[in-house]
Amino acid sequence: MTHQKKTVIPFQLINNLIFIPLNINGVDVTFLLDSGVRETILFSLDDKEINFNDVAKIKFSGLGENKNIEGLSSDNNIVKIGKDFTDLQHTVFIILDESINFSSHVGIPVNGIIGYQFFKNHAVQIDYISKKITVYNDDASVQKRKKRFEEFSISIESSKPYIMADVEMTNQKVSSKMLLDLGNSDAVWLFPKLIKDFVYNRPNIEDYLGQGFNGDIFGKRSRIHGLYLGDYSFIKPLAAMPDEYSIQSLRIVPDRKGSIGSDILRRFTIIFDYPENKIYLKKNKHFDDPFLFNKSGLDIQHDGMTWEKDIVKVETIRNDKNSDTNVNLELASTFKYNFVLKPQYSVAGCRKASPCAASGMMKGDQIISINKRKAGDLTLQKINDMLRQEDGTHLNFEIERNKEKMTLQIILVDPIPYQDAN
Repeated sequence: MTHQKKTVIPFQLINNLIFIPLNINGVDVTFLLDSGVRETILFSLDDKEINFNDVAKIKFSGLGENKNIEGLSSDNNIVKIGKDFTDLQHTVFIILDESINFSSHVGIPVNGIIGYQFFKNHAVQIDYISKKITVYNDDASVQKRKKRFEEFSISIESSKPYIMADVEMTNQKVSSKMLLDLGNSDAVWLFPKLIKDFVYNRPNIEDYLGQGFNGDIFGKRSRIHGLYLGDYSFIKPLAAMPDEYSIQSLRIVPDRKGSIGSDILRRFTIIFDYPENKIYLKKNKHFDDPFLFNKSGLDIQHDGMTWEKDIVKVETIRNDKNSDTNVNLELASTFKYNFVLKPQYSVAGCRKASPCAASGMMKGDQIISINKRKAGDLTLQKINDMLRQEDGTHLNFEIERNKEKMTLQIILVDPIPYQDAN
């Protein structure tokens, strides 16, 4: 980082996740900011060309059902973030498996992930309301900010931040070491195999939990009674519990029980201070938001862009034919076709025994419209928000399957409302 007191970096927030602009060796890319990874990882170039330095072969392992995937490591790269954040000796790990594609699930091109290297040397503030990250290079200015925040101790283990939180499954709080995971869009993850006498809360469902570097992650979802960070209480948050196959290649630090994800963290303005082993929290306007669930059972993916024909009204000014001057004018309306790039969406999956399964929706269905709104006019974030609406909400999907168009209705129902234990 340069000698500026601070640098401010704008970000995009999609599905609770933070995406920031990077420049690697002169090429602009977009990366997920993820406190749950040690390395800077690139997995997609989107037809861009980057010249990497000092390259060697390696293997990766992590969340997912498969074991190892091949890749490359590259040292001494120039990484710039914002105007003032520059690392002249950055190591980038490159995944060669083209099947790893986070872009389709967030709706924008995503080229990679950056974690520990971004946080390790400076205090970093994340403001979810203004969608800006501030990296502090001046201790005095950040100390003033910290006075308005609640302070918590964290431990940095294997280059990742951990905090002690109380997890209450039903009626007993248990102090638990949890990873602070900006790259996890859920509220809470728990690892049943690592928790003594673990019993799944009811009701619970089998679900697809996301994509890791080693393949798809599956497990159960339910709600727990509460999660507590000091005096901050979160009642009935959603919890995901990956199965043992999905975490078999994950290197887990001693005593870790799970993760606190971005559906909790987005409710604060946060200052991460790795050098001081501290995190500072201040509630924002989203603190009391309900923990909403995709009640449809649909997993929708972005399939790239297509040209769509829009009719555009064009108004031109012309002279009144009965006038000898140019003063008397009138508007003449004509129409022309305008071709615009619009996003395409399809069904990547449909959970068993869910509202989408009851509607007849199938994997591979192309989505044309939702409640008569063209899919191309919606972002993936907006579609996912529609799937989290109140119980009983009707969503009419016009789809195309095998070149045949049809309309299917999904009625939203929460499959995992929290139920107190008897």
